[in-house]
Amino acid sequence: MGRTPCCEKGHTNKGAWAREEDERLIAYIQAHGEGCWRSLPKAAGLLRCGKSCRLRWINYLRPDVKRGNFTDEENDLIIKLHSLLGNKWSKIAASLPGRTDNEIKNHWNTHIKRKLLSKGIDPTKHRPATEHELTRINQNKPAGEKSPELNLELRISLPSSSASI
Repeated sequence: MGRTPCCEKGHTNKGAWAREEDERLIAYIQAHGEGCWRSLPKAAGLLRCGKSCRLRWINYLRPDVKRGNFTDEENDLIIKLHSLLGNKWSKIAASLPGRTDNEIKNHWNTHIKRKLLSKGIDPTKHRPATEHELTRINQNKPAGEKSPELNLELRISLPSSSASI
């Protein structure tokens, strides 16, 4: 059974938002506030689904969303909170005004995690990692799983007569 769709799939825009769409969404929310995201697109004259409008507002258009690079203090706080909370990005974001949970998660995965690994720190346990652990983490494989050897030798030959098709 499940929930009814929030919009007609055939009549919605997908992909990048146009400046005019952003302006309509901002104007509607300034006039009416955040409300029912399912009915907002139609009321605002947007051919988008409610979820798309909600995510666009929360992650990009809200006036209190902080732009630009993360400061060293923000990075340190993210590392400390991640060591306490793990991947609870919304809880971590609550301690960083103006930063969204999605932005923090992406920053962790693309910058901080890599930085910790380069310093020899296991980003999941937040302690120095052994060479074996670092290798496993870098390969993203469970402990004990061996990597198969990769044979890059290229041969071109006629099919053998014994091969069955």
